Amino acid sequence: MLKLENLVKVYSAGQARWRGKSTTGRAAVLALDGVSLEVQEGELFTLLGPSGCGKTTTLRSIAGLERPDSGSIRLKDTTFFDGARRVNVPANSRNLGMAFQSYAIWPHMTVFHNVAFPLEVMPRRTRPGRAEIKQRVMRILEVTELHNLADRPATKLSGGQQQRLALARAIVNEPELVLLDEPLSNLDAKLRESMRFELKRLQRELGLTAVYVTHDQSEALVLSSRIAVMKDGVIMQIDKPREIYTNPANEFVAEFVGVSNFIPGHVDAPNDEGLTKITTNEGVLWATRTANLPRGSKAVVSVRPENIEISTVERGGAVRNEWRGSVVTRAFLGDCVDHVVSVGKVEVRVRSNPSVSIRPGTEVFLCIEPPNVTVVPQLD
Repeated sequence: MLKLENLVKVYSAGQARWRGKSTTGRAAVLALDGVSLEVQEGELFTLLGPSGCGKTTTLRSIAGLERPDSGSIRLKDTTFFDGARRVNVPANSRNLGMAFQSYAIWPHMTVFHNVAFPLEVMPRRTRPGRAEIKQRVMRILEVTELHNLADRPATKLSGGQQQRLALARAIVNEPELVLLDEPLSNLDAKLRESMRFELKRLQRELGLTAVYVTHDQSEALVLSSRIAVMKDGVIMQIDKPREIYTNPANEFVAEFVGVSNFIPGHVDAPNDEGLTKITTNEGVLWATRTANLPRGSKAVVSVRPENIEISTVERGGAVRNEWRGSVVTRAFLGDCVDHVVSVGKVEVRVRSNPSVSIRPGTEVFLCIEPPNVTVVPQLD
């Protein structure tokens, strides 16, 4: 449905402002470096990455608020931007819905009129009549559970209600694509968590196709149909949330999405069982996922804390990967206990059931099943 091909955007040192900051005396910034992706109809596609990775520039380019230096942007059969053909459709002609981080709600209007405004300012030839506007607004307010607040001033809404109002206004004109720029970031932690599920419900119920920008990994995992992880203007991996988490393409993805232990090593030969031997300074680990790395290549072992079993009893030959260590510290987190275990020169983080709590200084044994050992290439 939406297709981006080789988008490049450079903010030069001579520009007066770049993302709200002066660029005087700075080198040029390559914000997008050949970004290509496709969003399917009905998907909630998330651009995920740290600040400055290019995710917001990508979103603003789709919206028409930024003009890339090269590449192309197409929505179905309509070309929004093509650097080679010098095509650049203005933002107000792209018929896209957008909800901003700040919500941008008009404080002098009621809930009803905030949502009705995009319909009321449409060109006369396409503008719905008053009766249809009222019908469409009330239908959207009902879906977003704001219909009982239609006459309330927008400033009298809670944070969660304002977020839903911003979303209602973005979708009332039934756009083919909705762009969401960190819409939950201004909410407190508990409300943000509940609004994730509310937003996912609305997206599925209305069949929306959306591009969502966030730096919050948990938010991306909960909401997304697929995720594009970005770094320095480059897409590092595009995949479903579960694949991003369990089978990261490289060390950056494994580190950014979730918590992981990283242990450098070398890839050795596979055995008859299809397991690959990884030699590290702290011992041998057997893995099933090795990213097709050739024998002898440098690699990084990534193991999630929740995939490590900790015990005070040695299991010996009964398991493939067992390391001896000593508990350095522990932390009770409510639904789990985090142990930091020293294994040689490496400190390994282990996340276990809250019923398991081992005192610092205790000798322990760490067991890791081969399918939970992910081997990824070392980044330069």
